[in-house]
Amino acid sequence: MADVILAIDQGGQSTRAIAYDADGRQLGDASEEVSTEHPAPGRYEQDPELLVRSVRSVVTRLLETLPDHAVPVGAGLATQRSSAVCWDRETGQPLSPILSWRDRRNAAWLRSLDLDPIRVHRVTGLRSSPHYGAAKLRWCLDHIPAVSAAMNQGRLVFGPMASFLIYRMTRERTLAADPVNASRTLLMDIGSCSWSERMLDEFGISRELLPPVATGETLLGTLDLDGPAIPLRLCTGDQAAALFAGGQPDPSLALVNAGTGAFALQKADWPNGEQRLLTSVIRVVDRHLEFALEGTVNGAATALEAEAENLGVDDWRSLLGAAAKSDQIPVFLNGYSGLGSPWWRESFPSGYEGPGSPAARLTAVMESIVFMLQVNLAAIRHRVPSQTGIRLGGGLSRLDGLCQRLADLSRLPVERPAQTEATARGLAWLAFRHERDWSLPGARIFEPRANTVLDGRFERWQLAMDRVLGRDNV
Repeated sequence: MADVILAIDQGGQSTRAIAYDADGRQLGDASEEVSTEHPAPGRYEQDPELLVRSVRSVVTRLLETLPDHAVPVGAGLATQRSSAVCWDRETGQPLSPILSWRDRRNAAWLRSLDLDPIRVHRVTGLRSSPHYGAAKLRWCLDHIPAVSAAMNQGRLVFGPMASFLIYRMTRERTLAADPVNASRTLLMDIGSCSWSERMLDEFGISRELLPPVATGETLLGTLDLDGPAIPLRLCTGDQAAALFAGGQPDPSLALVNAGTGAFALQKADWPNGEQRLLTSVIRVVDRHLEFALEGTVNGAATALEAEAENLGVDDWRSLLGAAAKSDQIPVFLNGYSGLGSPWWRESFPSGYEGPGSPAARLTAVMESIVFMLQVNLAAIRHRVPSQTGIRLGGGLSRLDGLCQRLADLSRLPVERPAQTEATARGLAWLAFRHERDWSLPGARIFEPRANTVLDGRFERWQLAMDRVLGRDNV
């Protein structure tokens, strides 16, 4: 018999459940697409009940297809970190849509607070951005009557989407926020791993509305499914889990996870002096927090998909594989979902500089992702000079052109494991609570090559970004 962990990965485009044994081998997989609505500029939301049903569906189908020798000994849950929702603590019914991590609807209100960015970063590790949970809760309180009514009746709970899924997916109706997802609300003090009274006061939010932060390694409950009892051992954020796909993160290796957005992380010891980047909680061990420096690119697959639709291209992956002539590619300023680090702009105009065919334009969008990642990797390397390589995962890592360009521009080797699904694998490793690492067999290494044409386009892109950013500041 083989012990297995069910790794549940609730992402922006799909919900997946993958079974791993104690050696990191995949024994089963089930997935289901999920949709995100975009009802107005800056607004991105998901149906909470549909997400709950998608989690139940994929876990049930995975259990039905597991080999007879596989015995589920536990489960882990990883989610989009900055998505948030309100619900009724008595009935468990959602009182708001899930406001996606991409949602920026309360940006104007957040700007009006004029928060001290240095103090915000020192307490939370974040920037004052509408992407994070506090501004979303405030919007729900101010604009959804059912939310304000539930607050007045003492029935309102607000939290990361992960907390809602824990509550709805456990027999015990566990009310808890894991530290990784709690840290993406702008309300948690990353020094004490608890809700910050100062930040709660800044946003006018009562601590009683929030689930308690679970700092220990106790079980979160039992999955509310027919059949054998399966304990939920762990909940964390998607990018934090991806760091552990091969076991303990190598401190000399930067991880890039490129999917809906793209994120660059490198483990570091209390890196909270770098204001341009995020200080991200990646896990808690014996009540001790571990951190990574993180850079964010808001528009990755979302930018490619949107621009492909604008250009009338159905299969953008194949078109990118065909590769446009390198000397006929424009540059693309990528403002999808605003600019993440190190610029921190909630809105920014997207557009091409220079002509090009549809293939050339989509290549320019792909290169904009590489360019923004390079800026963030360089900022991380300034703080963590031990960076000697990059491990690339996520759906966009299957694009050879993206991998090679990142190697060429960073002057570092880029490793792409054969299993590009980093989040679920890292989640399983964490849920097994291993001390030994898992191997990542079959990795392809993209060695850096001299690429003066790409270097030139990167310089053109930087000048164009500086020009537009400078114009916006006038």
